[in-house]
Amino acid sequence: MPDLRTQKKHATRKALVAAARHLTLQHGLDGVTVEAIADEAGVSPRTFFNYFSCKEEAIVGIEPALLSLIAEFLQQRPPEEDPITALVEVMAGHGHSDVEIAGRWLTRADLARRHPELLPQYLEGVAAMEDALTGAVAARRGEGPDDLPSRVVVAGAMAVMRATIEWWDAAGRPVPLREALHTALGHFAETVAAAVSTAGGSS
Repeated sequence: MPDLRTQKKHATRKALVAAARHLTLQHGLDGVTVEAIADEAGVSPRTFFNYFSCKEEAIVGIEPALLSLIAEFLQQRPPEEDPITALVEVMAGHGHSDVEIAGRWLTRADLARRHPELLPQYLEGVAAMEDALTGAVAARRGEGPDDLPSRVVVAGAMAVMRATIEWWDAAGRPVPLREALHTALGHFAETVAAAVSTAGGSS
């Protein structure tokens, strides 16, 4: 359980992110200032810069502590669990609702689409997430962080998850999100296994 100081820092950061995204959706990127974000979050601009280097990072960046936590959760999954199942359980688990899970993916992607200026920060966040997950998957395999199979599995799984969440939201959320993710990633795992088998048979 995090101590009170850590909890307060997390709450402040969360409030700044919520304010940054809300204001950007309302007024556009050019209509948002650090001062306005800080004011809506109930803190000073100086406090804002204790957490972020710029407004773009607050809008679409990913918290480094969150990346470390996700990697830690992934490494704690049962060792006999295949990497793709472990990724689903970590990315769609830990008591978060479907709305919270989808919101983490959809809001950032939507803002990056609306405002191309956010794309560098958005892609930086995606790369950081892939690096953290790749390191954790590689560690489960007893490999180093540059392990290519781990990187391919993570990149593919994240693309499938992103596509599934977008489909789920556009289709009116017809089934529980975790069920949709398990189904989609199950198909992905079967495709990967078939491709590996075919490649092995043709060599």
